[in-house]
Parts: sequence; C-alpha cells; structure tokens
Amino acid sequence: MLDKTTFEYLKPTEQQLADMTECREASAAYAKVLQRVLKDGPDKTYLMRKHREVAMWANVCVTRHADGSPRE
Repeated sequence: MLDKTTFEYLKPTEQQLADMTECREASAAYAKVLQRVLKDGPDKTYLMRKHREVAMWANVCVTRHADGSPRE
C-alpha cells in the first residue's frame, strides 16, 4: 500500500538537498561517460532514459523510508 503522502510534495531538509545534489552530480558524471563511450542508437536512447529515471528515483529515495513514508 502506498503511503498517504506518495503524491504530495515533500519539502526536503537541508541535508536531503545536499544528498540530492551529490546524487545528481554523480548521475551527471556517469551520463557524460555513457554519452562519450556508447554509440548512438535505440539502445543508447533507452539507456539514457532509464538512467534519467533512476536519477529521479534517487531523489525519492533520499526523502522517503523504504515503506514510502517521509523521512523527517
């Protein structure tokens, strides 16, 4: 069952913002490697879209517990 706050905005704490920034910077660095190393094509397109999705889920993970409830 989803937590009642699943579709609500959760304002991140200062520490959560710092953690999100660190994750985002790491994701961006990895994306640059993928862009440089991989040949263009449908597989690369798929991979880059999934990588973006994973980066967004990292933000969710920073602000929520495993059961979906917000971290305070």
